[in-house]
Amino acid sequence: MTAERRLLTSAYTDLIQAPGTDEARWRAWDGWPSMPRYALPEGGRVVVAAAHPDDEVLGAGGTVALLAAAKVALTVVSVTDGEGSHPHSARITPERLAEVRARELREALDELGARNAEVVRLRLPDTGVEVHEEHLTGELTRLLAGAALCLAPWTGDVHGDHEAVGRAALAAARVTCVPCRLYPVWLWHWAEPGDARVPWETASRIMLPATVQKRKRAAVDRFTSQIRPLGPGPQDAVVLPPEELAHHLRGWEVVFA
Repeated sequence: MTAERRLLTSAYTDLIQAPGTDEARWRAWDGWPSMPRYALPEGGRVVVAAAHPDDEVLGAGGTVALLAAAKVALTVVSVTDGEGSHPHSARITPERLAEVRARELREALDELGARNAEVVRLRLPDTGVEVHEEHLTGELTRLLAGAALCLAPWTGDVHGDHEAVGRAALAAARVTCVPCRLYPVWLWHWAEPGDARVPWETASRIMLPATVQKRKRAAVDRFTSQIRPLGPGPQDAVVLPPEELAHHLRGWEVVFA
């Protein structure tokens, strides 16, 4: 890793580890009403790419539920298995954690009504996606052929894996001429309402009915390895505490063009 890349990775970690923006501030933001609604496809196939199992549910789980209810075919791409979420755990090995998170994702998709979704595990290394970005672009190009839409992590999310997956998805979408929209995950933690670092002018909202919000809540609850501690020590701590989850349980989701 170059010195420049080490500095960038450190900056990412600092932003994510720092205290986040309270969800009450986001809910009170007066910028929401001016954000246009995004029209989802009513047929065909949608590819939902995620850097780690749970990203797609946190950022676009309600959207997945809406698409599943509309009988739109779904391909969910787990770029990594999320095996690096607890690298120093004495309770679980990375190999075992990968299988746990894959099972949690399938259970979450069932909660969203997407039992028939195709799940593709690419098994790239957690925290190392950028090194394999060219390969990932090729894999996504193959998977996007004939799709109606691609959903992928936002390229400004301040997480190296998220951004690499977003870049690869955009590149694959250009090759295949498939529309691509990017969903944020960590943005709600490190940014603030109206933040100049965020391209709000390209943002649109997908509104979630109460029934879909309930489905998403149940889906999020399936990721026990991330929302509950694996053990008593700091190496087994919760990755997504309640204040973080609150950002993802609104009555809408946001995508960037």
